Amino acid sequence: MTLTADQMELREEDIRKHYPAATALLEGFDHTPRIGKGKEPAQSERSAGIGTRRRFRSTTPGLVTRSTARPEGVHLLDRIEASDEGDALTSPAQAVAMNALRRALAISLAVTEIYGEQTALAGLKRDNLQGSLAANRKGEFAALLTAEALIGLHVFANAIAYLLASQATETAVEVGEVEEVLTDNGQLALHGALWELDQDIADFAGDDARLVATISAYAEQLMEKVALRAQTAAHLAPFQSASWRVEADDLTINGFTPASKAKSTKLTMTFKKPHEVVGNHIAKYQALKLSKMLMAYDFDRRLNPFAELGGFIFTFMGDGKPGTGKTTLIQMMAGLINEYCQNAGYPFRYQNLSTESIDSYQGKSAQNAKAFINNVIDPGVIGFGTIDDIDQLAGKRGDRQSSAGQLEITAVLMESFAGANTVVRGNCTFGMFSNYPENVDDALRQRAGARFLVDGPQTREDYIDILYLLMGKNHDIPLGEHEVYAAQEIKKAVAASFESHNRPHEDGLTRVFDQVSDRVGKLDTIAKMGTYLKGIQEADDRFTGRVIKNITDAVKVRAMDFELPDEWMEQPELFLFKSYDEKKAMIEELRVPITTEMVLQEINRYADSEFRYADKSDEVAIEAMVRDFGRSEEAKRRYLAEKGGA
Repeated sequence: MTLTADQMELREEDIRKHYPAATALLEGFDHTPRIGKGKEPAQSERSAGIGTRRRFRSTTPGLVTRSTARPEGVHLLDRIEASDEGDALTSPAQAVAMNALRRALAISLAVTEIYGEQTALAGLKRDNLQGSLAANRKGEFAALLTAEALIGLHVFANAIAYLLASQATETAVEVGEVEEVLTDNGQLALHGALWELDQDIADFAGDDARLVATISAYAEQLMEKVALRAQTAAHLAPFQSASWRVEADDLTINGFTPASKAKSTKLTMTFKKPHEVVGNHIAKYQALKLSKMLMAYDFDRRLNPFAELGGFIFTFMGDGKPGTGKTTLIQMMAGLINEYCQNAGYPFRYQNLSTESIDSYQGKSAQNAKAFINNVIDPGVIGFGTIDDIDQLAGKRGDRQSSAGQLEITAVLMESFAGANTVVRGNCTFGMFSNYPENVDDALRQRAGARFLVDGPQTREDYIDILYLLMGKNHDIPLGEHEVYAAQEIKKAVAASFESHNRPHEDGLTRVFDQVSDRVGKLDTIAKMGTYLKGIQEADDRFTGRVIKNITDAVKVRAMDFELPDEWMEQPELFLFKSYDEKKAMIEELRVPITTEMVLQEINRYADSEFRYADKSDEVAIEAMVRDFGRSEEAKRRYLAEKGGA
């Protein structure tokens, strides 16, 4: 993969020249812990399949526990070799871990060297060695050394986590919080990190799988802690504003953002074919289009032509009553993208943000949500992220029933979907699904650029089709006078569905539509449609400027009202493997003009959904108040009865 315009090459010779120093660190050095405490040696007796545990470490002041810091120093290579019950031969996993550690240390040393040259640090180090450091620059020198230490630690942890990602198994290890994070200078920082890693390997790595899991878990914890420290540190701008590319490892170092390996998620869900999604015509049509849109992503340019031309759906919300087919729609879309990616040889990553992400520890729910976002937006993969039952996951601000963890998730999703740092490359999409969208925070709901009404089967033909589908083949019941799945013919059904939105569906919106139409006539100009939008805003002040943007984005999607031909997915060389500019030109040729009908239909579709949510939300709030009043009256009646009886 070639360098992008915003990346600099970290040359291989600049990395390899640090191999001797990295090897020396792994072979052995002396370190006396300053923050971390040594742990008791692991018990020699272990039951099969049960990993070692940390011994109890007293927190009583003055009580000293025995340290495992060996008098001869830290020898990480020896520690790794001894991690498999003393097997005389080094295993392949151990060799990979050793080489990855050396490589990560060398990359870290190379980056900190470049940082020193880009700043005043290199010159101040020389002055300090010569004893000529000016007194008025000692503070700056100390701050730069702290920055160097933070950069070196994060790059080391980032690189080792990335390099070992392909070796990871289902085995997981909890190493606990990283303690020995020293920021006096870069060398001491690496000493502290390797000392604590040595401790963790001694505690947890009883076999090859646990060795890799332990090193990876430690790297993740170290990155997290260093990133938090970096938020308040000075002189980090040269590192945070730059992006380095290590071509041999396909690794990109981008500030304090963890790199992730471009690998697919192994999907175990049951996929559905489009004909198995009965009804839901517009939602199904848009899901089909979006699945193919994702495949237009260009991995070299790291951009999708649809994201540049307009019409790409970055976020959408699917809502409907229970049992109308939201899960089936997810299974269909994930299955299509997975099939297209397998055919093209692209890595595909699917992830769902589940209720398990809500944690009672402060900040942990936000971390889980951010990890979910980062996994899906990874520019090295085609990503599809879903948030099923989002009304249960993301809290509604001002709602006393929302937990702190739910509110943390809401904040992360809002910032990620339409925040100041949100970059839409067109390699991924997020779908939020709910049976009760009225319980989703208004601002978060409006960050859904498209609305998929998942209303299930509607017509007589739909119900015959779904009965035929679910009955299967193990029966002899005749079909009768019906052409199976003819009603699910997508273009015909979608055209009828769009035409139904020439007028609003919700009563409140219909009144606004009729009032504006009576005053200005047919809504066939931008001025008249703008008057209609103002009328909607006067009826519901939640109809903001963000909503107008979502509507215009939806109109641009309609301008791309075509499906990329199936043969382009089946034969990647026809489209997928072409250059970015060629793909963009091919898409532009298929684009259709925007019409008045398109704009009016999209206004009505979006406004219908907002009025539907608002009406339900208001009704839910009224019902809750009625219940509260009823409880108060009953409590008052019982109180007076008991008092009178006394």
